[in-house]
Order: sequence, then C-alpha cells, then structure tokens
Amino acid sequence: QVQLVESGGGSVQTGGSLRLSCSVSGSIASAYCQGWFRQSPGKEREGLVRIIIENASPLYADSVKGRFTVSRNFAKNTLDLQMDNLKPEDTGMYYCATSRNFLCLGTSLRSSDFDSWGPGTQVTVSS
Repeated sequence: QVQLVESGGGSVQTGGSLRLSCSVSGSIASAYCQGWFRQSPGKEREGLVRIIIENASPLYADSVKGRFTVSRNFAKNTLDLQMDNLKPEDTGMYYCATSRNFLCLGTSLRSSDFDSWGPGTQVTVSS
C-alpha cells in the first residue's frame, strides 16, 4: 500500500515561491498517475497537475500553468511541486495523490480518480 506525506508548506507574500515535496513509500508499480491537488476553505478539492507515471507526461490546470512545475526525484522517491509567482488565491491545503484508476489518464484532473492521499500541507499567500 502506498503512503504519501507532503512537506514544504508555509506562508509567503504575493509573488513568492515555495517548493512542496511528497514523500512516497510503498510500491506505485500498479499506479497510473501521481498528482497534486489543492483545497481552499469553502471550495472543492481542485486538481493542479498530474503526471503519467509511465512517461512523466504532465497535465497542468490553467490556474497554475506557467507558474507551477512538477518533477519526480527518483533518488529521494519524491514528487515535487515548485510554485512560483504565488497569489493569494493559491492559499489552501495542498495534497499529493496517486491513482490506480486508468481514468486519471484523461484531462479532467478529478480528485475522484485518485485513490491514495497524503494528509496535506498548508500554503498561505498574503497580499
């Protein structure tokens, strides 16, 4: 069973940067995708980016395209999210996830297509 733990959250001002890391333990051999999601107060969980494990092909949400970059660190077995030019609307709890559901290969970035989740890390962006 996969266990995920996020780290790297914190508080920054508008325009600042943070780098999140998701530590992955256990086998993801049967998984199709890994991804990052965000949930802001009063809002549904939003898909930010997912990668296809087989080829690391990324898919970004329009809201973060050009500002966020996902990468895999094979040496540390982590999935990292570099976040630049942060805005107050980026505030929320950030979660990493994996999916053994082939539906994650689509372009919808639906949280319901992902089945393993970390506890989350808080990001706060002040104006």
